[in-house]
Amino acid sequence: MRVLVVAVSARMLAELAAADGYEVIALDRFGDADLRAVAPGATAPNGEALAALAGDVEADAVVYGAGFENRPDLVARLADGRELLGTPAGLLTLARDPWAVGAAARAAGARAPETLASMREPRDGGTWLRKPRLGGGGRGVRRWAGGRLETTEILQRRIHGRSCSAVAIGDGHHATVLGLTEQLHLRPGFGWMGNATPPRLPDTELAELDGQLRAVCDAVAAGFGVRGAFGVDAVWDGRHAWVLEVNPRPPASLELFGPGSFEAHVRGARCLELPRAGAPPATTCANVKLVLFASRELRAPDPRWWPADLVHDIPRAGETIKRGAPVCTLVSTDVSVSELGERGAGLLAGLYEPVLAGG
Repeated sequence: MRVLVVAVSARMLAELAAADGYEVIALDRFGDADLRAVAPGATAPNGEALAALAGDVEADAVVYGAGFENRPDLVARLADGRELLGTPAGLLTLARDPWAVGAAARAAGARAPETLASMREPRDGGTWLRKPRLGGGGRGVRRWAGGRLETTEILQRRIHGRSCSAVAIGDGHHATVLGLTEQLHLRPGFGWMGNATPPRLPDTELAELDGQLRAVCDAVAAGFGVRGAFGVDAVWDGRHAWVLEVNPRPPASLELFGPGSFEAHVRGARCLELPRAGAPPATTCANVKLVLFASRELRAPDPRWWPADLVHDIPRAGETIKRGAPVCTLVSTDVSVSELGERGAGLLAGLYEPVLAGG
């Protein structure tokens, strides 16, 4: 079966699909070297342009990734004339609504932070975050220091704790959790940089977090009709999971669960069956995923420069990478978060050397 994958970055989904035996065509914003090694396709600078490119692609089915959960209109265009393997466009708005997500979390026995619309201000001091209502990856999140919000923003009470997420497969009625991850925020601010599994918590806390997020994922599948792979983001305060949002599409951390996870996504999207807890792909094949970002503008070296079997999302030779943009992704099966961070820092330092920076 030929599957069209469309996302901001399509490499992860394309590799997982190819590993599970699918023929893949991939459209994204980067066209990385390792993406093109497994899937032909094209690049475009934004979601609208990617959806337009998709109109000329012949494929039996389509899977959308990050960047499209906030655009049900574009998901509907992608699905025109193809089988949609994922949560239908008409269900995305509710699944991305912070108040609906909060209500579902509380009904499942977890918690959710107080959230206010743009026209309201908190009645107490506390610590509040100013967030895009339809954001992603922590972009645009910052501490609220007073003042009016844009109509596209919300205020959310800040919860202190460890950022975590559940990776699950839904069939529109129930969900199986593949595993829990810790979300990595290694730069100043709230921007996502990767995931580690399992979260670095004591065993008793990890078991409690697992139970709470499993209940939430089941409630999300039943209440919002989520199908296929999805993620639930939360903050663990030591006793309670505070649910922040639902990502009703394959999350970036799906990569940690490796071969079999794309097939599980397809079967869940078709409402056929869910994986069994503790059986592949509900077992990990890697333990840390870390995205490296450029601290200043650089030019990418020859793809062969990068260490094999460690680096993914490899930029094309000579490509200019702007300050603050992602450079590549490291995925490891046998090192800690700090060790992988050190390796990443070493790679970036090498890129900034004059000889390498010249390509």
